[in-house]
Amino acid sequence: MRTVRVSVCALDPITKAGMVDLLETRASVVVTEGRTRAETDVVVAAFDRLSADAVAALRAVAAELGKPIVLVTDRIEEGGLTAAVVCKVVAILPRSAMTDSRVADSVRAAASRAVAPPRDLLGRLADQAERLHRELLAPDGPAGAALSSREIDVLRLMADGFDTQEIATELAYSERTVKNVIYAVTDRLRLRNRSHAVAYAIREGVI
Repeated sequence: MRTVRVSVCALDPITKAGMVDLLETRASVVVTEGRTRAETDVVVAAFDRLSADAVAALRAVAAELGKPIVLVTDRIEEGGLTAAVVCKVVAILPRSAMTDSRVADSVRAAASRAVAPPRDLLGRLADQAERLHRELLAPDGPAGAALSSREIDVLRLMADGFDTQEIATELAYSERTVKNVIYAVTDRLRLRNRSHAVAYAIREGVI
């Protein structure tokens, strides 16, 4: 079994030290202090949540090393998922994984290109990837084109006065999915609240 060289990215020294200690106890995994492409096979990025600073660090290490990234975090929002797509994150694990072998197992799988995001995040990652692809292909298109069909459906029902539970029932989604859709729209388009989102959709002629 070949040795996998890992670079650890974290915002605070305690998290980084904990991750280094964990990985260094695992066979065939070596933590490297070098931050060059030639010295790194896989990056482990560990954050308590994907804050703006964490996303900036994730983007920086992806640009610097260009290697598969295993992301360890307890909180990931829609904006963080976009960063994960852009940075080609290959696995997302909870911070509790720092207490067992899952991080090291994911590192070895990432080095062999045999790992994928967990199932509960695949749909959200796919949605974000599709939206990002569309925005990159047509950055100068109408603003309304940035809305997916699912987002438009939710906004249309919001405009009709439906609350979150009623929208979830009407579209056969979970309430959490509806909330995630609304958050994604308001965050991506920098809208203040639900009413602002509905007004935006009406102004753009998409509902």
